[in-house]
Amino acid sequence: MSELEIRAVPFDSPVAGLLIGAAMTELGARYGGTGDDTPVDPAEFAPPAGAFLVGYLDGTAVGCAGWRSHGDAGEVAELKRMYTVATLRGRGVARRVLAAVERSARDHGRTRLILECGDRQPEAIALYSSLGYERIPNFGYYRDAPGCLSFGRDL
Repeated sequence: MSELEIRAVPFDSPVAGLLIGAAMTELGARYGGTGDDTPVDPAEFAPPAGAFLVGYLDGTAVGCAGWRSHGDAGEVAELKRMYTVATLRGRGVARRVLAAVERSARDHGRTRLILECGDRQPEAIALYSSLGYERIPNFGYYRDAPGCLSFGRDL
């Protein structure tokens, strides 16, 4: 694989919209509905309170993820909208994008990253587990939903 270039973009940019739309379509196919109804404000992903990153391979957007502040203390970041195009899964795109998200959050003073995912995402669960994320009590919009799994890791 060529070198993956990772850039910060606005959450409501066209490129982010395309990737997020693809992610929501896939989640909708796995779980039904719109994919993820968690309230999200694009402003939550603007520095210093958050960031949204897109990975480009040969100029084409192939993956994304962002973080937003979680809680009042300002030390915890929440991972949102992690996605890699299906044809490139298993080639390290998600690992590199997630590493960039962790660096960004750490650079903005966050000491922990948390996330929600569902039990119908075995690839995501395997990725997070392999990178040292551990199960934590459920939180957020889906905390009481069947199949919700929450993970966290110190940065």
